Amino acid sequence: MRFLERIENPILRGAAEWLILIGLAILLFLVMRMFIFRTAHVDGFSMSPTLEHGDWIILNRFVYIVSTPRAGDITAFPNPENRSEFFVKRIVAVPGDEVDLRGGFFYVNGERLEDDFSAEPTGGSGLLDFPVIVEERHFFLLGDNRNGSQDSRFAVVGTIPHRDMVGRAGVQVWPPGRMGSLR
Repeated sequence: MRFLERIENPILRGAAEWLILIGLAILLFLVMRMFIFRTAHVDGFSMSPTLEHGDWIILNRFVYIVSTPRAGDITAFPNPENRSEFFVKRIVAVPGDEVDLRGGFFYVNGERLEDDFSAEPTGGSGLLDFPVIVEERHFFLLGDNRNGSQDSRFAVVGTIPHRDMVGRAGVQVWPPGRMGSLR
């Protein structure tokens, strides 16, 4: 930075160095936020017990640029009725999978969806006719709290296109007592 050498006043030179450093830090932060990470606030109890109302998570944006989302990932996508808000849900089926709801339980490709947070039967099928074949580049998402979630079962949400997924949730950062990696 040769132009700084031309500034003879040491106070002005120091101030210019700090301004450049702060500007670079802001630029780095904006680039990282655009391509690497994003935060999301959990609003409601649809992901309980994994995530609770008021939790904050960090989404890895980059992972969905270089790889395909997988079943089991927790992700966020814009609320179809208010795109400035995000829904946080779990991917349960990927393109080509058949999702069915029978006897209050979900089946993916004929096998019952087994998880440790939705042992009780799901009441109601939303507004979709089951079975559903997940179309190319779309994903079927459910809340962990199946009976308290507006998710892919509902026509207003439906299957989520890959381009709408903000990123994979990797870390819970708030509240401090629940900080840690997510599965």
